[in-house]
Amino acid sequence: MVPPDPDADPETDPATDPAAAQTDPPAGRAAGTGTDRDAEGAGDPARAAVLRQAASIGFATGAYGISFGALAVAAGLTVPQACALSLLMFTGGSQFAFVGVIGAGGGAPAAVATAALLGARNGFYGLQMATLLRLRGPRRLLAAHVTIDESTAVGTAQASVHPDRPDLTRTGFWATAAAVFTLWNSATLAGALIGDALGDPRRYGLDAAAAAAFLALLWPRLRDGRTRAVAAGAVLVAAVLVPVLPPGAPVLAAAAVALVAGWRGP
Repeated sequence: MVPPDPDADPETDPATDPAAAQTDPPAGRAAGTGTDRDAEGAGDPARAAVLRQAASIGFATGAYGISFGALAVAAGLTVPQACALSLLMFTGGSQFAFVGVIGAGGGAPAAVATAALLGARNGFYGLQMATLLRLRGPRRLLAAHVTIDESTAVGTAQASVHPDRPDLTRTGFWATAAAVFTLWNSATLAGALIGDALGDPRRYGLDAAAAAAFLALLWPRLRDGRTRAVAAGAVLVAAVLVPVLPPGAPVLAAAAVALVAGWRGP
């Protein structure tokens, strides 16, 4: 232990004044700034959980993208057409419906109308997310394109669980949108290449796979008696009209059953 200097000022001597022994932080390490703030952000458990959730949803959705790519080619689309559909439409249920109508021999107007009916829900999602994200300019257009089931679900969940953290709402929305968009489009390309290599889909029974995949998406939504009754009525109308209307038109007529049921209310 070094003895204190007898000539030193006791008020400023580090040996007698603990405050004087404290040194200024290095450049870039000021309290609450620089790397200290970065470390604090990196250690945010809530944000880390949101990013993990976004990544897991992206990977799960990618698996469906492989199926869509293969089914799109099986329905008669080329590989570039299948990829363009995922890039520009970017809403899974509508895309499956589109290729389902095309695969059944329906025309483009019927396929577009069917896909539009299913994609209309994204417009309602947009109204909800607009109040949470409060975007302007080009970012608002980009957000509209990636407003889908998954990005909306993660974003609104953060607004409910962490109402005092609007940054988590934005993180959840954008991270999920980026993960799903990247993996969905990559998987679409992979699935389309696989489907193209298989050749004629009728050899493997894939010509009916699009309808089966769409039914698999619909089935979990039939939770109550009223919903099942509406679905049964739509099926009946479509089955009656299949022999007399061109492909795709019975689907639109079946959708009218749901619209009438919704308009009449419970």
